[in-house]
Amino acid sequence: MNNEFVRTGALKDLRSYPLWAQEIMESCEPAKRAVLEHPIWTMMREGSLSDAAMRSFLLGAWPLIEQFPKYMALNLLKSRHGRSRGETMARRWLVRNIRVEQNHADYWLDWAEAVGVTRSQSLRAETNPEAAILSHWCWQVSASDTLEAGMLATNYAVEGITGEWAALVTQDDIYAYGFEARIRAKAVRWLKLHAEYDDTHPWEALEIVCTMVGVHPAQEIVDHLRQCIENTYIYKYLGIDQCLRQLEGAPDARVEAVAA
Repeated sequence: MNNEFVRTGALKDLRSYPLWAQEIMESCEPAKRAVLEHPIWTMMREGSLSDAAMRSFLLGAWPLIEQFPKYMALNLLKSRHGRSRGETMARRWLVRNIRVEQNHADYWLDWAEAVGVTRSQSLRAETNPEAAILSHWCWQVSASDTLEAGMLATNYAVEGITGEWAALVTQDDIYAYGFEARIRAKAVRWLKLHAEYDDTHPWEALEIVCTMVGVHPAQEIVDHLRQCIENTYIYKYLGIDQCLRQLEGAPDARVEAVAA
């Protein structure tokens, strides 16, 4: 049985990928939707998120933003040029995109400063456990799991859902016009960048992983990759939900909603 995967359809069409990948994405959809349908994005877009919740969001996500190129570097260490077509693809893609990530930390700090969080506060802040769990998970899977698992958990799941929530916040430019004209472009640069380029990056990562894994992987491999993606979504939900609960009178939403 030929196990080689070579994409022939459109990059951003899930039907272009093996059946196991399609089934994983369908299985993880409820956890992903729980994140994207969380009210924090609408509140952020409309400017109704409290200062405390916004500050918690920006400070809580900072470790993930700062460490993201490091996750990619950890995954790069697992690859060997020429060992397989998929690994060679992964190596080239990671090397190229680590450089793309280089300036994103500064853009995030610019956003934080625009809403009143100084760089010193961002760099020295202690992250609450709910927010920190996603960055810890990304480090763990990138450092100690397979290359396929690391890329799916970070470059596919994190980047993919980041691009989608960034697009939700920036749609119609309502959020951008909440800033003074003199700082507007700088304030939303991180958001705009991720709403645009992350539309392609996750699909490229998925193609690379499918090339490495093949068309007919063992069921235990499929189950593990599914869990890695779902973990990313669940941990992201925990982080944003903790921010929203800082609003006075906000409902104490529970993680059970992720699996609903």
